[in-house]
Amino acid sequence: KKNVMNSVDGVDCFKSQKVILEIVPTNVNKGEAIKFLANYYNIDISEVIAIGDDENDMSMISVAGLGVAMGNAKECVKEIADYITVSNEENGVGTIINEFIL
Repeated sequence: KKNVMNSVDGVDCFKSQKVILEIVPTNVNKGEAIKFLANYYNIDISEVIAIGDDENDMSMISVAGLGVAMGNAKECVKEIADYITVSNEENGVGTIINEFIL
């Protein structure tokens, strides 16, 4: 998997909505948060499912054992996902829970 993000001099930049540009220190992202939480709770990262739809979700989709893009996700998110579910309006998260957890 790859994580598409712009990095310059210790700063990562990505769009999280059409008009929002997020600028954060390198390695401050949802992917690092998931790795931290998985380690803290002694859960193998391969057992983690991450679901998202926008560029700020790409790091967590990249590191999770199963990275899922919503049906209405940006194309760049769908390109790195392991699986694409239906849109949020069609209960995409519920669909993933039913398919992979229950």
